[in-house]
Amino acid sequence: MDLPILLALTSTQWVVLVILLLFVLVFLGIFAQFASLWLQCKVTRAGISLGDLVFMRFRRVNPAVIVRSKIMAFQAGLNRKYPLSVQNLEAHALSGGNVPNVIRALIAADKASIPLDWNTAQAIDLAGRNILEAVTTSVNPKVIDCPDPKRNQGTLSAVAADGIELRVRARVTVRTNIRQLIGGATEETVIARVGQGIVQAIGSTPSYKLVLENPDYISKTVLEQGLEAQTAYEIVSIDIADIDVGENIGAKLLADRAEADMRVAQAKAEQRRAAARAREQEMVARIQQNRAAVVLAESEVPRAVAEAFGNGNLGLLDFYELKNVQADTRMRESIAGDGTTRAGGTTEA
Repeated sequence: MDLPILLALTSTQWVVLVILLLFVLVFLGIFAQFASLWLQCKVTRAGISLGDLVFMRFRRVNPAVIVRSKIMAFQAGLNRKYPLSVQNLEAHALSGGNVPNVIRALIAADKASIPLDWNTAQAIDLAGRNILEAVTTSVNPKVIDCPDPKRNQGTLSAVAADGIELRVRARVTVRTNIRQLIGGATEETVIARVGQGIVQAIGSTPSYKLVLENPDYISKTVLEQGLEAQTAYEIVSIDIADIDVGENIGAKLLADRAEADMRVAQAKAEQRRAAARAREQEMVARIQQNRAAVVLAESEVPRAVAEAFGNGNLGLLDFYELKNVQADTRMRESIAGDGTTRAGGTTEA
């Protein structure tokens, strides 16, 4: 546009010209920002327009994620089986889902002929499960160590009926059950159930030798219990990786019981000895009490004799006869005491 023509424009025409220039600049800026994604959509026939890309930005959705997911689904032929519209992909992204992960899981399930639809995959992803890992595990079963070596020593301790401890390490092969993935128990539950089944199977065995001779017996017994019920996995096999013989728990328990019984018997014997000593001290106290009573009674004899003299009930001859009897009694006691002493000395000699 020539300079004379620009100078001849009115103010209104200037405003219109400025607005047109601003509109062109904005359009060029938007086009430059989304040109790469828009060209990808056009080349791959993904069916996403430039306006869709702009509105994704306004709705705070990453356009690159939606475009790549849409292209990936279109190239894999998922658009003919699932309602993978731009609106559905945006809605899942706005809900906090991982859109590329869901698309990859649908592609893997479609190639492996695993029944999985868009709504189920979307629900599993929003539930916090890794849908791609679940589909991969369903195609390629994974092996779980039982018990988990990251949480304990790495072996299960079980005791057979004969009291011998066995330390077992098992490997459980599982595949994902897509139908039970929502609401089903996790891997920790499977490990706990398998461990419980192994301990129960060994505990019901009459002898530990039977387990060592036929470890497959444990696997068959545990598999028959249906441990995968209400879990997100299906148990393919249970293999006993290692069995070690531990301590003789039965003998140890019997020894502990014998020691406890001995301590109880010792306590009862001590109780009886204490009771006997208390009884002995009681008898000694009674003897002392009786001796005191005898001494008290003997002290009353002179008083009784004096009262007898005063009352005339005892004469002088009677008194001397009493003295003679007492002297004779003391002589006899002295002779008896000397004889006992001599006998004791002879015995010691």
